[in-house]
Amino acid sequence: ELKNDKSPVTIADLQSSDYICSELKNLCKDTPIICEETKQIDYDERKNYKYFWLVDPLDGTKEFINKNGQFTVNIALLKNNKPILGVVGIPTQKKIYYAEIGKGSYLKYNNEISKISCKKIDYSNKVKIVCSNSHFNHDTKDYLNKLSYSYDLLRFGSSLKFLKVAEGEADIYPRLEGTKEWDTAASHIIVDEAGGKILLSNDNNSTLKYNKESLKNPYFIVY
Repeated sequence: ELKNDKSPVTIADLQSSDYICSELKNLCKDTPIICEETKQIDYDERKNYKYFWLVDPLDGTKEFINKNGQFTVNIALLKNNKPILGVVGIPTQKKIYYAEIGKGSYLKYNNEISKISCKKIDYSNKVKIVCSNSHFNHDTKDYLNKLSYSYDLLRFGSSLKFLKVAEGEADIYPRLEGTKEWDTAASHIIVDEAGGKILLSNDNNSTLKYNKESLKNPYFIVY
């Protein structure tokens, strides 16, 4: 079906949402959940949350519909509006990325766990820039056209783009198209704990903030 904003939602989105929210309630019955596919909670209520979950049960619905495998499951725990735990699963690859504040970022694959980290950008070689499959707009093209260094462009869906930076397979991810808080929170702490930065595109001193009155994110750059 199509939502009011014309974005698609599938049976998989809704079933994943029901399952994850049910399991989180069993795990932490008193911790509120902000989830893309559930009824949105009024700001007057949620602004006072100390702890809460932010969930995107199927990030990259368009990729899921296109059957390219580039969709993820994003679950974050926030304290005082900052991510303190993030888990991103890639079901088609059987990979789980996760991070806890102050403890680094990790990948679990084939029952093996490895620590991941960003790499330092080397501008003397071609910089690897990762962009969206489905959201490659005029602002993104304009950003790329203004770069003074040579680069290779990679294209991926969902929160895979954050993960490519976090594990050193890409250098920069410019996101100059609308996202919501549940799209970014889990990946945000994974990037942070891997040694990266997420900065607003118009302010090099500020990062993404969570549990705002509007759950929409401003434009940002992941380094």
